[in-house]
Amino acid sequence: MHYKLTIISAGAGFGKTTLVSQWLTNCEQPVTWLSLEEGDNVLARFLTYLFVALRKIEANIGEGVIGLLQSSQLPPIDSILGSLINDLSSVQSDFILVLDDYHVINAHPIDHAIEFLLEHIPPQMHLVLTTREEPRLSIARLRARGQLTEVRAADLRFTSFEAAKFLNYVMGLDLSAEEIALLESRTEGWIAGLQLAALSMQDHKDVSGFIQTFTGSHYFILDYLVEEVLQKQPQNIQTFLLHTSILERLCGPLCDAVLGWGDEEHITSPGQEVLERLENANLFIIPLDNERRWYRYHHLFAEVLRRQHLSSIADAKRSIAPLHIRASIWYEDNHFELDAFHHAIAANDISRAARLIEGGEIPLLFRGAVTPVLNWLESLSMKELDARPSLWVMYASALLSVGQVAGVEQKLVFAENALQDIEQDVKTLDLIGHIAAIRATLAVSKHQAETIIDESRRALDHLHPDNLPVRTATTWTMGYAYQLQGDRAAARKAYIEALSISQNIGHVIITIMTTLGLGNIHEGDNQLYVAAETYRQALTLAGDPSLPVACEAHLGLARIYYEWNDLDKAEWHGQQAIQLSRQFENTDRSVASEVFLARLKFVQGEAANATAILDNAEQVARLNHFSYQISEIEAVRVQIFLGQGQLDRFAQLVTKYELPISQARIHLAQGNAFSALTLLESLLQEAEEKGWNDERLRLMVLQALAHRANGERDKAIQVVGDILSMAKSGGFLRLFIDEGLPMKSLLTEAAIQGMIPDYTRKLKLAFEMERKRVLSQGKHTHNEPLIEPLSERELKVLQLIAEGYSNQEISQILFIALDTVKGHNRRIYGKLQVQRRTEAVARAREYGLL
Repeated sequence: MHYKLTIISAGAGFGKTTLVSQWLTNCEQPVTWLSLEEGDNVLARFLTYLFVALRKIEANIGEGVIGLLQSSQLPPIDSILGSLINDLSSVQSDFILVLDDYHVINAHPIDHAIEFLLEHIPPQMHLVLTTREEPRLSIARLRARGQLTEVRAADLRFTSFEAAKFLNYVMGLDLSAEEIALLESRTEGWIAGLQLAALSMQDHKDVSGFIQTFTGSHYFILDYLVEEVLQKQPQNIQTFLLHTSILERLCGPLCDAVLGWGDEEHITSPGQEVLERLENANLFIIPLDNERRWYRYHHLFAEVLRRQHLSSIADAKRSIAPLHIRASIWYEDNHFELDAFHHAIAANDISRAARLIEGGEIPLLFRGAVTPVLNWLESLSMKELDARPSLWVMYASALLSVGQVAGVEQKLVFAENALQDIEQDVKTLDLIGHIAAIRATLAVSKHQAETIIDESRRALDHLHPDNLPVRTATTWTMGYAYQLQGDRAAARKAYIEALSISQNIGHVIITIMTTLGLGNIHEGDNQLYVAAETYRQALTLAGDPSLPVACEAHLGLARIYYEWNDLDKAEWHGQQAIQLSRQFENTDRSVASEVFLARLKFVQGEAANATAILDNAEQVARLNHFSYQISEIEAVRVQIFLGQGQLDRFAQLVTKYELPISQARIHLAQGNAFSALTLLESLLQEAEEKGWNDERLRLMVLQALAHRANGERDKAIQVVGDILSMAKSGGFLRLFIDEGLPMKSLLTEAAIQGMIPDYTRKLKLAFEMERKRVLSQGKHTHNEPLIEPLSERELKVLQLIAEGYSNQEISQILFIALDTVKGHNRRIYGKLQVQRRTEAVARAREYGLL
């Protein structure tokens, strides 16, 4: 208990499980036990059972995570386990987790999960593994650290003394010391062999003769005891054992169904009665719950039964298939669709397996079973897939669900080719619609609005009215296309419709996607508080740890917190967006997240870091042809150039990438306010016509600055009043702060005129906090002092330049001649080694002069 891990490792039948059970009987710490089997190699299934087991220690462990494990795309394993570690760390008392029969696990993701758990295991937890094989874990490292207790086969072999106690006292035999020593020698202390031998000897007249002939390897012993133990059971028990050996887990009603007893009238389940009789007879059956509802055979015994069953019938495959079919039917009737699917596969019933994949309201692959579904589809031949075009479509959908988009189109083409030889009916039309829906989803990741709309309309024209999962997904893709085209009203309508249906049918993924879409619409309407709450709802739906699609919610919250001037939260959400988005294949979400982070870093005074992030984002975007993101990247780069006073490079980018808002900023920076106003007027008209309230607000900010620069201060103040009215409900701050001292000057005048006093006071405080933040950073590009410092008067002139005042206005404010102002400008430019006003302001900020 003082170490992280205890391993009990030995071959089959060495009593590993019994040893741990007896040890825990006398253990004072709480214990939870998870018995593993072959079917648990599906990561989602393993994690589900693990969380259920741990909830016996603390009821709230894994809260909010178990539901996510049923989704089509599993969240990051490290995130899931990180959440688990946090929950386990809150448990107050020491406790033990037992993973029994770990050797059945051959999935590397599960090994990785256990490695992670061991690396971060809280001190109050102890893990016990029982296994036939050496686990694929860092055993040597744990051993070197002194964090491992090991119990091996040599430790578990019965000595003559222990064998005597077991055979004579537990099994009720009366063997001599010589007979026990011989039996112990023949079995090499293997408890399963001793137990099987003891069962055979209980009714054997010549015990001594039996022991004398009891020789051979484990396989010989097993073969021999099949005859001596299994065949000595009544015929009905033998039939029960052999036929139910196809099951990984057993319960009475399931056994009844497999054996065909379900049609008979019984007060209690005959299968349950047999299971209880087998348990009482110690016939290698292990209860899996305290209620004695579910059991499993000892793995070794189950192997023997299956081998014997196969060897006892002429056409094994044909004879065993009906048993699997009955099991599949029972599992389906009792809503265990994944188990039903596994038995349909075992029966090679492709039609049944295909139907089970399609599921009821939601296809099986959308409920956490994408891996087994995909594995089965990959095992089928072209002929078998061509015979059922729906399997090709499901194949494409499964690949899309796991992010393997490269092979999706090929599978869709195969489906279309197979459909050509089939007469069109309602089902084939639905498949045609499903193919189009998948292509629409592929186009979403590429932001191809026209393709999305064409394929979505084709899908809706062909999909059956009852195919709500695919129709709802298609309604969402239509909404996204409308959003790309700027028709936000149509997008909102589509999102609301898809959200309502997806919530009713339990389609979690589409519920998340439509919620994200509505959050984006609210954000575009400047309803930042509503948008933030909507994004938080999406995060709740995505669970903790989050599904990768939650990157959109984090990115939206990052933008909103930035606007609210909470830069720390903005950065946290931005980093979360980047981490989650990198789990996608062939999408531009990571680039979009990095573009936001670059903008944030520049505002935080890390221009070099911001540029490096942008360079990397641009390289990724161009390499993967993410053309949609190029203009976003360059818009932020323009912001950096403008802030650094690099007007020439600024102008080149604006011309190359047709950035109209940035073009207006160039006009302002070059002193051409009239041209800026002319351009902004046309842009504002378009934004108003299309209902783009967010765009309109930002254009109005530039319009106010342009009026001020053009000497039209009254018009500028009037526009600022309109901006304040529009921005107050959303709590906008950075909208104003990012424009610097010229905007601060306008807000000061607006406050004097009594415009929305509570909001202008809040903005005044925000500007002051920004000034303190910049000063506290102390991060300036130039660490060396100026060769010739600026005089007090030059600093005052520089401050007024930064606030956007013209030379004439500065002369009036300072009561000095215009030529004197120009002389101050020349000396300021010379000392700062610049040539323009914008460059002087940027350089002064680098030196911390502003």
